[in-house]
Amino acid sequence: MPLATFKDFCLDAVDAASLGRFWGAALGLEVFDQPNGDAGLDGATVAQRVWINQVPEPKTVKQRIHLDVHTASIGELVDLGATVIDGESFRWTLMADPEGHEFCAFVRDEPPAYRLFEIVVDCADHASTSAWWHALLGGVRHLDDRGFSYLRDVPNAPFEALTFLPVPEPKTVKNRIHLDVTTDDLAPLLDAGATLLRARDDEIRWNVMADPEGNEFCAFVVEPDAD
Repeated sequence: MPLATFKDFCLDAVDAASLGRFWGAALGLEVFDQPNGDAGLDGATVAQRVWINQVPEPKTVKQRIHLDVHTASIGELVDLGATVIDGESFRWTLMADPEGHEFCAFVRDEPPAYRLFEIVVDCADHASTSAWWHALLGGVRHLDDRGFSYLRDVPNAPFEALTFLPVPEPKTVKNRIHLDVTTDDLAPLLDAGATLLRARDDEIRWNVMADPEGNEFCAFVVEPDAD
């Protein structure tokens, strides 16, 4: 049985309102503002929610977690403010959003209204990292002969796959995209190898954690219903 359930995900931005508008249009979601200057995106289900968190530090290195999206054309993303990084090397187009965050665009003849395709995680050891996230979130794990692995059918997840790609470079800065999960108890996550970076307190109602490779995620402990 999985140790946690996918809740939603967060994306850091220097200008949350502006980047929220871009990703709202790119993903087919509605933008909403928050009183603290952050933004958010809403879709047809609660799991499609995206939190856009305003941070002071700009992007400085290649993201270790990026989004793959469906699109009708590369031109429509460019019109929204994206730039093409590499449109020739792959069967997808490597792009950057207005703040420089990399993402991959897959052109479809009939793209769905909700356009998040996959979430992709760079890692040193894709097999062990995908096994860890499989234990955390469930789904069906696949080890691909081409040298990467992925999870499909992750319960509650509004995307087709959570994919793990091996890269040579180590993680050096906080990830600008992270997942949120819910759980009944933090102890099994810690026993499985997660690290508690910051416990919930009077300021935040979640626990900031990291997987064995240091990828941050937030765990919300579900309180039992009172009788």
